[in-house]
Amino acid sequence: MRMLLKATLDTETSNELVRSGRMPDAMREMLDDIKPEAAYFGVLGGRRTALLVFDMQDNSDMPRIGEPFFVELKAEVEVCPIMNGEDLAKGLAGLR
Repeated sequence: MRMLLKATLDTETSNELVRSGRMPDAMREMLDDIKPEAAYFGVLGGRRTALLVFDMQDNSDMPRIGEPFFVELKAEVEVCPIMNGEDLAKGLAGLR
């Protein structure tokens, strides 16, 4: 199922990773594991934020996907199912 993960990074923890030079490696490890179809990074609500679109094969994948953000970045994590245009069209067609 296509999912959207929003990780809002803890400022102090992410500052430490940036200063130490470990941020690129930490993010690369997480992205290599999740293999998102799209990954975006920016500032939302004044905090560093990652938005990842990925395919979750099984609900039991949730700890593997979310825990690195909690542990490494002390991030607030939200995950929700999402649809692309084709998915939406298919779902709406089922309402008829």
